Amino acid sequence: MSKSPVQPQSNPEVAAPQRCNLLHALSAVSGMTMLSRVSGLARDIVIAVTFGADAKTDAFFVAFKIPNFFRRLFAEGSFSQAFVPVFTEYKEQRGLNAVRDLASHVAGALGLCLLLLTSFMAMAAPLVILLFGPGFEPERHELAAQMLRYTAFYLLFISLVALSAGIQNSYQRFKAAAFTPVLLNLCLIVAALWLPAYLDTPIMALAIGVFIAGLVQFLFQIPFLRRLNMLPLPRFNWRHSGMCKVLKLMLPAMLSSSVVQISLVLDTIIASFLVAGSVTWLYYSDRMVELPLGVFSIAIATVLLPSLSKRFTQQDNAGFSRNLDWGMRLSTIITVPAAIGLVLLAKPILITLVQYGRFDTYAATMAGYSLIAYAIGLPAFGYVKILSPGFFARQDTRTPLRITIYAIFIKLALTLLFVLPLYLQDIAWAHVGLALATSLTAWVQTVLLYYYLRRRQAYSVGHGWWSLLLQIGLAALVMTMGLIYFTPGFEAWVSYTMWRRLAVLSALIVPAVMVFFALLRLTGVRWQDYRAVH
Repeated sequence: MSKSPVQPQSNPEVAAPQRCNLLHALSAVSGMTMLSRVSGLARDIVIAVTFGADAKTDAFFVAFKIPNFFRRLFAEGSFSQAFVPVFTEYKEQRGLNAVRDLASHVAGALGLCLLLLTSFMAMAAPLVILLFGPGFEPERHELAAQMLRYTAFYLLFISLVALSAGIQNSYQRFKAAAFTPVLLNLCLIVAALWLPAYLDTPIMALAIGVFIAGLVQFLFQIPFLRRLNMLPLPRFNWRHSGMCKVLKLMLPAMLSSSVVQISLVLDTIIASFLVAGSVTWLYYSDRMVELPLGVFSIAIATVLLPSLSKRFTQQDNAGFSRNLDWGMRLSTIITVPAAIGLVLLAKPILITLVQYGRFDTYAATMAGYSLIAYAIGLPAFGYVKILSPGFFARQDTRTPLRITIYAIFIKLALTLLFVLPLYLQDIAWAHVGLALATSLTAWVQTVLLYYYLRRRQAYSVGHGWWSLLLQIGLAALVMTMGLIYFTPGFEAWVSYTMWRRLAVLSALIVPAVMVFFALLRLTGVRWQDYRAVH
């Protein structure tokens, strides 16, 4: 007599939906992501106009990057990957009381550990800054340390937000967690515009704004957890079985997350030795590249992963390869024109968006150079996002980790090759070497990911790729010629008013996009082939 399968226990107090419409959830998250990106762009513009790009802004971005480093390492990286599966297992098999108990123990352990960590970071701020910004001179080092005493506690608040997001997402509630980053942007905008007048060191307003934003983001979660009847009350028992399982799963995930984050820290450390303003220039150029990457490529990867997992479970190798090919084609169609536009319009975009107030023409020019270097890697950044789920869907996390480790050593070598000669000659745009090394490394990662997928017969390119590349190439050539011909010169952009800059930039981008996709259609690209995963 066979055992009957364990039936999920229903939650009598919270009616969680039994099924989740992935595309509906994705559209909601994508909408909130777009809102977050737009508000983030507004935040960056306000900071640029108010504080410019100098040694003080470098100090802030390093002080803000440190808690973000640990956030991505613990909260959004290893913790989320470990907590959500265990929490879902408890929710489906053990009932409401066990789920609450797990959430309370995790909240207690997470809160206590992070309170100790953030308190140590605040007390040892000068030492921590020395590790992350060793090239700072004494004045900039001291300012960054003062800021870190505020920004360090952002890690505590945002990690508890990640716990809340994991609980809500397990009940197919996505919107509140996806909206939360908007609150950070709004708090920083208000802090940048209102607080400086009341402070002896105006830029400290940003550090205080980060602290307030973390608290606001945390408090924002409470009503949504109450609505689910899942507001955890911290408890401490290090032998709790669910807690132990979360910790066991966190360790390998933390190793994988740390590899990527260490690479980003190396960029900051190297940039701290360069000309004052380099950290800030890299920050703004990176933000411009993140917009198309975050809205499009990550969205494609999100839609792709469940389908790939299903194909792998069904041992449908042909379907698995076909779905990956769909993602690669769609990513190519989107990222190639975006990369060309960023290369050709790098300076006009930055002049239009941030070259106001204290963010002068020189800063916009320097950031424009690194934006061009980052844009060269935009298609590769997208391909890495698309190809990586090909391994995760096959429950293979070791190969992407190994490739990432290879990439770090390659990037370090390229950084030394590109940056060191410029640094030794005291050339102001040495930071461009960092951006270029990042882009070329992404292309190497793309090749390695594709190589290992093909070697394991998981992915082979489908028919029609050469035709598609020719169609994209033709459309891109026409778009490039049009942008080169109609784009005003640098002096003209600088002389325009803000509204004229926005009008001219829109008059360039919108027709360019329309021409590109119209030519694709005229040359035979059928859009019905790209509307959904096959």
